[in-house]
Amino acid sequence: MEDLFGVHQKARRQDSEHWISLSDLMAGLMMVFLVISVAFMRYVQIERDKIKEVAIAYQNSQVALYEELKREFSEDLPVWDAEIEQSTLEFRFKSPDVLFENAAIELRPQFQLILDDFFPRYLRVLKRFDEHIQEIRIEGHTSSLWAGATSPEEAYFNNMELAQGRTRSVLHHIYTMQSVSDEKPWLREKFASIGYSSAHPVLKEDGSEDSSRSRRVSFRVLTNAEIQIRRIIQE
Repeated sequence: MEDLFGVHQKARRQDSEHWISLSDLMAGLMMVFLVISVAFMRYVQIERDKIKEVAIAYQNSQVALYEELKREFSEDLPVWDAEIEQSTLEFRFKSPDVLFENAAIELRPQFQLILDDFFPRYLRVLKRFDEHIQEIRIEGHTSSLWAGATSPEEAYFNNMELAQGRTRSVLHHIYTMQSVSDEKPWLREKFASIGYSSAHPVLKEDGSEDSSRSRRVSFRVLTNAEIQIRRIIQE
């Protein structure tokens, strides 16, 4: 009997030692997972802080650029029938009768005079924020109307060609200004002309299209905040 009980006690001790070893292993694994989790959360927090810093810098630079543009052009905006949109940094010329002849891409003489006054001053403001600027887009917009068009699609593509031609005319005019000739390399690097046709119409309060106000040209600043955030994520 003693031999029998001795065998049972030995088996129980072996089982106990086995479970102690397994529990030690599980505890060790839990500690490893805990360390990995803490390290990962710390990494996420650091990356989040970096993105937050970029977002704050973007917001601060955008506000500062907007304030500089307002300070420079506040007296000219009503004279030119223009406005500056703070959220998009869009400098918008809104009077179609001043900009172009109907269905033509050539700048009216009055618009040329406005650009001759506007652009050198605009460029001086932008250059102070060079490190934050990715691109400046000259954007052309039209109404959805086109005389003689047989379908909305025909009107859309005719207006697309018109809008693109107009923005190229604006870009060509500012590029050939003698007053900014020293800045041509920067203009080539930063400026682009884009025609949107009637993709972004101006609407009246009742939701219908304001055909006159839809015909406009704007200068829009794109900052490099998105590129900086993408770089942080890729790293």
